[in-house]
Amino acid sequence: MQWICKIAICVLVLLSQPFRAVAEERDVDVISVVMEHIGDSYEWHITTVGEREIAIHLPVIVRSPQSGWHCFSSKCLHGGREHEGLRIAVDGDYAGKVVERQADGTDLRPLDLSITRTTAGLLINSTLFVLLVLGAARWYRRHKATEEAPRGLVGLFEMLCSSLLDGIIRPCVGERWRKFAPYLLTVFFFILVNNLMGLIPVFPAGANVTGNIAVTLVLAVATFLAINLFGTKHYWKDIFWPDVPTWLKVPVPIMPLIEFVGILTKPFALMIRLFANIMAGHSVILILTCIIFVTAEMGVAVCGSMTVVSVLLSVFMNCLELLVAFLQAYVFTMLSAVFIGLAQETPRTEQNETCRILNK
Repeated sequence: MQWICKIAICVLVLLSQPFRAVAEERDVDVISVVMEHIGDSYEWHITTVGEREIAIHLPVIVRSPQSGWHCFSSKCLHGGREHEGLRIAVDGDYAGKVVERQADGTDLRPLDLSITRTTAGLLINSTLFVLLVLGAARWYRRHKATEEAPRGLVGLFEMLCSSLLDGIIRPCVGERWRKFAPYLLTVFFFILVNNLMGLIPVFPAGANVTGNIAVTLVLAVATFLAINLFGTKHYWKDIFWPDVPTWLKVPVPIMPLIEFVGILTKPFALMIRLFANIMAGHSVILILTCIIFVTAEMGVAVCGSMTVVSVLLSVFMNCLELLVAFLQAYVFTMLSAVFIGLAQETPRTEQNETCRILNK
């Protein structure tokens, strides 16, 4: 337990580095600080040494309908500067985004394909995920099934895959589980790797990938397509003509409308649940860190006591976030498997057997 506390304290110290410049100004805006760190940006801020900010300036790639394509480093726009007629808006609907000033004084948002911090984090985490999977696959290619069970990282992969297959995918999806197992396993490990990397505040980790609603939207859309593109005719029949009294279907299709709305609410729930839980965890840790600097002018006793409280709560939240990182990956995979299994409906004679398996 001691090493966990030491790691958590080190994490707190690293997280506190970006706040020191703000604290020196004696005006800590907690909301802006939190939103700056959990939001997306065109540069990857690493730390602050004295008055010098160490950051990685990412490429800006935009296409304007007037001036065409632009590709340059985000350093050209740092500090509110303008480059090639483009700048980063500081307020308005496009705050924090690259805009182009029009002749009439309005801002135009060009097609933005820039490599932002979230995009860079997604690429780094995905590369790490692929390397881990290929490393485990390489071990299995070099060993036979009759040899000793793998250890270390490969053994962890095997344990997790076996648990997911036996505990979620097979019983929830049903007899067609082999068709959806690759997708569900990929979703689980992808979310888990991104969640864990988001808890490490040191580059190349620390990007709030799964706390970005655009990322969770893509994951939810993938599950939505897996549910509805491979749904059986019995699944669609129960949506547009369910087994309910006729007056609930004609002349006003009450139940078909409710069932159709359910098609959209399932992936929406997946998207919001993952996004909200990850973003909330990061926000709480940042807010707890800000307590130290908010109380800096309240005296030694108050600041000292609140610093102790901040450190203890931050240690607790970091440990809790480790659990949440695994739990959210598990929940997203489980619900996806359940929704896919419901779309694999069979005739009534076979459905009883499927329900019996699910009840176990």
